Amino acid sequence: MQDCLFCKIVNHEIPAEVLYEDDLVMVFKDIVPQAPVHFLVVPKKHISTIMDAEQNDSALLGHLLFQAQKIAKEQGCEEKGARFVINCKTDGGQTVNHLHLHVLGKRMLYWPPG
Repeated sequence: MQDCLFCKIVNHEIPAEVLYEDDLVMVFKDIVPQAPVHFLVVPKKHISTIMDAEQNDSALLGHLLFQAQKIAKEQGCEEKGARFVINCKTDGGQTVNHLHLHVLGKRMLYWPPG
């Protein structure tokens, strides 16, 4: 997508603090962190929302989750845990129209989130 912020980050047109990258996903720190650990896992394929994922995206979504837990462990969240969140559309709090998974950790997170 031409005007998509995350597509521009994935294409290295906009800088980000990248923690991991492969052919399918990019992982980078959130620019407005809500916890000591707060990073995003973004598929390189543009999928607007989780509601737009298709059956043939199943392997990509599995890879996205696996990389999220791997990086969370590397960031020191294995012992006490972390929150893994996918916001979807306006009511779900999605602010960038490109599927992404937030991982937050290294502090107590309460439910409901607020």
